Amino acid sequence: MADPLLNPVYRLYANWLRRGLKPAALPRHVAVLADGNRRWARANAPESPLVVGYQAGATKLSEFVSWCQELGISTVTLWVLSTDNLQRSADDELEPLLEVISGLVRDLAADPSLRVQVVGDLDLLPAMVADQLYAAGNPTMPRRPGTQVNVAVAYGGRHELRDAVRELLTEEAANGTTLAELAETLEVDQIAAHLYTAGQPDPDLIIRTSGEQRLSGFLMWQSAHSEFYFCEALWPDFRYVDFLRALRSYAQRERRYGR
Repeated sequence: MADPLLNPVYRLYANWLRRGLKPAALPRHVAVLADGNRRWARANAPESPLVVGYQAGATKLSEFVSWCQELGISTVTLWVLSTDNLQRSADDELEPLLEVISGLVRDLAADPSLRVQVVGDLDLLPAMVADQLYAAGNPTMPRRPGTQVNVAVAYGGRHELRDAVRELLTEEAANGTTLAELAETLEVDQIAAHLYTAGQPDPDLIIRTSGEQRLSGFLMWQSAHSEFYFCEALWPDFRYVDFLRALRSYAQRERRYGR
């Protein structure tokens, strides 16, 4: 696939869009539902296995992270595998996808300018894959400066809320709190403290590609005040100018936070 930046007209347009974005108007946290990899493979490589679409999508995810770094966006969340995908996918399709995801996480974690954290219910994955992902994006390792990149694997919004409540109940029980006492005193912040992304800013902008206009449970709690941008392009075809247009749309909105 030819690099569009080699096209002088494209490059001129991208630079014009980039100059129109004021740093103060950019989101701190961008999350993306990278949708359309399988459809891209069927359309562009119909004689090849679907893994070519997954690999093209992974390459675009790495590129997307570099775009965010260039623009000073401090937190990026990439949804690469949902709990629903795990239930629907056949083993012969899931195995190569997990290999691509593991490679993506390893490559991102090897970049010293990134802080990588894998978020999701890793217990749903084969043990070897879960161990590899945890080792690459281990949140207990010493934190280093740089862009925070969350890779959502075996992620579902309902699973996240379930896990947050489980952790909260376990913590309170260890402190001797009864259920009745917890019911009387429970606050929103206590649940938020046990989310996969605890301590991080909520996403300001959520992008979904491939023309689908729903969140499918992505960051259900964190997206309460997010802005959404839906793009028709299949994820491997998502371009830098598409991202700049999404940021321009975001910058033009008046965020009310429910007010």
